[in-house]
Amino acid sequence: MSGECEADFDLGMRSNLDSTRALLDALRANAASGGKLTRLVFSSSVAVFGPDPAVPLPKLVADDTLPAPQTSYGTQKLICEHLVADYTRKGFIDGRAARLMTVTVRPGRPNGAASSFFSGIIREPLAGVESVCPVSADVSHPVSSPSRTVDGLIAVYEASREQFPGRTAMNLPALNVRVSEMLDAVEQVAGPAVRKLVRFERDERIAGIVANWPGGASAARAARLGLKPHENFAEIVQQYIDDCRALPTAAQTLKGLQ
Repeated sequence: MSGECEADFDLGMRSNLDSTRALLDALRANAASGGKLTRLVFSSSVAVFGPDPAVPLPKLVADDTLPAPQTSYGTQKLICEHLVADYTRKGFIDGRAARLMTVTVRPGRPNGAASSFFSGIIREPLAGVESVCPVSADVSHPVSSPSRTVDGLIAVYEASREQFPGRTAMNLPALNVRVSEMLDAVEQVAGPAVRKLVRFERDERIAGIVANWPGGASAARAARLGLKPHENFAEIVQQYIDDCRALPTAAQTLKGLQ
């Protein structure tokens, strides 16, 4: 994940680039031996975008914004986008790439992604556990719920080549939201006691990574496939709560609501 790639360059290269190329070469060999052409959806990332002195980052990154990643993770994802496109051009696979927005609220434990706190400041307080936000409240970022992300990947897979023209990756829909708005939504849905479990403690490493990510995104091509973002972050918080209530672990994951 993004933070791990900055901390361990070789691990990032093996996990993201080398493994993807190995998969692509296996699919190429399968097609060369007479196997069915494989349709492949590559999960890329909004981290392919970043500020560059020669190419200023727009307020909203669009499908046609020039990628200029400022992290190893984003660079590895962008390289894989181009590999998928070239293997498709050569007729080795039927590939298409979708740029995922930061997925929140992710279940489970925090991971090595620099974006992990975007879930942690929701998930942990709902479980009655204090969470630390490593960036300022005015940080804006494009996010998507797990369900909308899954819907997007399925739509990209099921799209015909006419519906998914060209070689370039497609942005999946984003809800562009500030950290403060995320916490307002938590308070709206779960109450002030849950919100108070979030405290701010700046982490320069994470804040530096996030500062080089887009503050928002648009997704015109995804909209033509019928894909839309959530209207507000409260919907995402409520969806996570509803999903948790359907599981036997609800008593723990929603302990903060009790």
